[in-house]
Formats: sequence, structure tokens, C-alpha cells
Amino acid sequence: MKARFKPKFNIKKGDSVVVITGDDKDLSKPRLVKEVLIDEKNTKVVVEGVNIVTKHSKPSAQNTKGWYCEKRGPHPYQ
Repeated sequence: MKARFKPKFNIKKGDSVVVITGDDKDLSKPRLVKEVLIDEKNTKVVVEGVNIVTKHSKPSAQNTKGWYCEKRGPHPYQ
């Protein structure tokens, strides 16, 4: 996407938003925008505490304990 034709959006990093659709819907709880991902076809917003993705790893010879990590996934902005 060229900088000359870059679209403008009303949501910016640091804004407070309310999630109105999806599994993390809570109309009474405002949340903080961490990042706005702009693409040619769609735009996504990373919101604090929404769409948490958990990745698990089984124990192996090198890692006898195993592990899991949590990270935020993007939420579609419409």
C-alpha cells in the first residue's frame, strides 16, 4: 500500500474500545488498543485481553518439562 493512498482509521494505538462481537464480548468493560495492523485487504486491531492464543509443547528429550505460552491475536476491525 502506497503512503500516498494510505487509508485513515478512527482507532489508534492507546485508544479505549469496547468489544461488541465474538467470544470476548463484554459491553461493560473498555479495553486498550495495543496495535493496529493495516493490510491491503483487511485491517486488524490487537486489543488487550482479547483473542488470547495458547500454544502448548509436549516434553521432549531436549525439553523434559514442556511449556506453553500465551500471546495476543488480532481482532478483525469493521
